[in-house]
Amino acid sequence: MNEAAPAIFVALEDSALGHAIRQSTWAYMAANVGHIVSLMMFAGAVAVMDLRMAGAFAATSPGYVLRAARRVAVIAFIGLALTGATLFTAEASHVILNPVFQIKLGLIGLGLLNIALFEYFTAPKVKDLPPLTPLPGSARAAGMLSIATWIAVAICGRSIAYF
Repeated sequence: MNEAAPAIFVALEDSALGHAIRQSTWAYMAANVGHIVSLMMFAGAVAVMDLRMAGAFAATSPGYVLRAARRVAVIAFIGLALTGATLFTAEASHVILNPVFQIKLGLIGLGLLNIALFEYFTAPKVKDLPPLTPLPGSARAAGMLSIATWIAVAICGRSIAYF
């Protein structure tokens, strides 16, 4: 436990749930594996959507790709949030002070903001376009920013243990 951390994170780590996760033979390991599986599902779904917005898979309707991959991405993101919260709870006071974790949180915020802006401004313009129709520049920009952001989140996630 790191007493330099804000009290709320010390309390979270010291809670019954934090103790249970650390003392369980399976909880932390299962959350870690679940986080990786959720990350793989999320990365795959996001890659398909982002690559389509960036211009790949042009023979497929953008609306179809977005609808199909969005469901997987949302389910996987929920899995990432739940397993990530479990992993965080086990060592909150240490992890919250980690600069790489803080960068990861900021990048997740950027990724979610990009999604919100895309859904509000760009998705309505592309959802009904037929295959082979050029997409607006905003779709390409959102797709490229999304790919870069989520890759950076994954890099930060793997790097937390080393800082």
